[in-house]
Amino acid sequence: MSVRVDWRQSVAFTGTIIKYLAVAMLIPLATAVIYGEGVPTFLASIAITVAVGVALERLDDDHQLGTREALLLVALSWGAVAVIGAVPYVIAGYGTESTLRHPINALFESMSGFTTTGATVTGEISFQRHSHALLIWRQLTQWLGGMGIIVLMVAILPEAAVNGAQLIDSEAPGPELQKLTPKIAETARLLWLFYLGFTVLYAVLLVGLHYAGLAPEMNLYNAIAHAFTTLPTGGFSPQAQSIAYFSPAVQWLVIPFMLIAGMNFALFYFLLQDDYAAFLKDRELQAYLGANAGMALILWGFLFTGSAPPLGDLGGVTQGAVENALRQATFQVASLLNSTGYATSDFAQWDTTSQALLVFAMFIGGSAGSTGGGVKVVRWLVVLKSIRRQLFTTAHPSAVKPVRLGGHVIDEDVIGAIYGFTLLYLLTFGVATMLLMLDASRVGLEMTLLEALSASLATIGNIGPGFGFLGPFGSYVEFPTTSKLLMIFLMWIGRLEIIPVFVMFTGAFWNE
Repeated sequence: MSVRVDWRQSVAFTGTIIKYLAVAMLIPLATAVIYGEGVPTFLASIAITVAVGVALERLDDDHQLGTREALLLVALSWGAVAVIGAVPYVIAGYGTESTLRHPINALFESMSGFTTTGATVTGEISFQRHSHALLIWRQLTQWLGGMGIIVLMVAILPEAAVNGAQLIDSEAPGPELQKLTPKIAETARLLWLFYLGFTVLYAVLLVGLHYAGLAPEMNLYNAIAHAFTTLPTGGFSPQAQSIAYFSPAVQWLVIPFMLIAGMNFALFYFLLQDDYAAFLKDRELQAYLGANAGMALILWGFLFTGSAPPLGDLGGVTQGAVENALRQATFQVASLLNSTGYATSDFAQWDTTSQALLVFAMFIGGSAGSTGGGVKVVRWLVVLKSIRRQLFTTAHPSAVKPVRLGGHVIDEDVIGAIYGFTLLYLLTFGVATMLLMLDASRVGLEMTLLEALSASLATIGNIGPGFGFLGPFGSYVEFPTTSKLLMIFLMWIGRLEIIPVFVMFTGAFWNE
């Protein structure tokens, strides 16, 4: 049986993507120059990145990719950028006590960055332990991964635009990308312009709060660093206490931008076209905002009545304080529902009812076409509507009742694919939880079932924080290397929405 996939094409194109990653490294290099720390780290990283990229690029110069080559390219590129992205961590950590000097830890942190997961093995997060340049690189990886590396390549590289629709479909194989213009490259550019525009606006507002005296700690560095991780629903912060480190004014400002990040960016195109009806009547948007508002209201009730303990210096909940409880509830629901992973409080210490509500939120995910992870709101809508259709047709066997969403009939093949994805997602989540428990038991690591569940869900859903010792101020560094490798895999397949990766492990993908 002959091999059908031309892997050299995919590897060569991956080299092109790696080569351009060196351009992004100029930002931490500039930061290193400004702060006078870490310049050799990024000079060496840029040299390695260019060398590897050019070497791979020379394997093949044919940019006409087939369907399978495109699928392989997407999977390879996300793995490759994570590997190259780990290089600065390893170089900077060499000869120090940094946890990131270990290649697996560095790869974990890099994969967590590019997939916008936000789980960390950094250990101590401080400018005493890590340079400003290294921490801004950590933030930047999330921004690059947020809207999608492949979407960015399609937007800026003519050779990628040739296979643009195929590549983007392979990167986000679930809900189809809404094509805003006839040319997919123009659509990709529009999406990245929205993404860039919101990032700049957000950074300006953050630093504006600082100069207005409402956010003493939100200097220009912190404003840029958090703009790099809010819009991609990433959740990394150069501050060990995440957003709890900043004033309530900052926390209130972060909430709407987290919500924006979880929306379908294509909808903003309709706003630009003054088509407000298309924006406001979008069923997924309505469900997404409704879920956020409803769950925040319920959590506010729990927090306001004092079921969660006050946490003092971690910016915890103040019992009976309306604004405090409303801010904590709204922030944490938005953060976990759309997979951002920021924290204003150590919710791992909240009561079990509040934690259960947050775990439920973690299953929902952002909207299709957003930077959010998880299952995605539109899939749950279709699942719920098809269940309702099944109940109806069971009572009325002769009835013909298609599933509709926003007035459009959903094709039965699409419904089947959504069920397949959801089942595979839950199955992978369950198996990964069991493997994490077994591995922890093997090395004597004490871990509860909730902690294992949240570790599995937080990595496959690209969410970041979990519960127990994996709480918002915790770390994954205690896990054995084998568990970290498993979670690196979970973050990778979670970002690619599982199915394309599993397809490549089948013989049918490779053979005639």
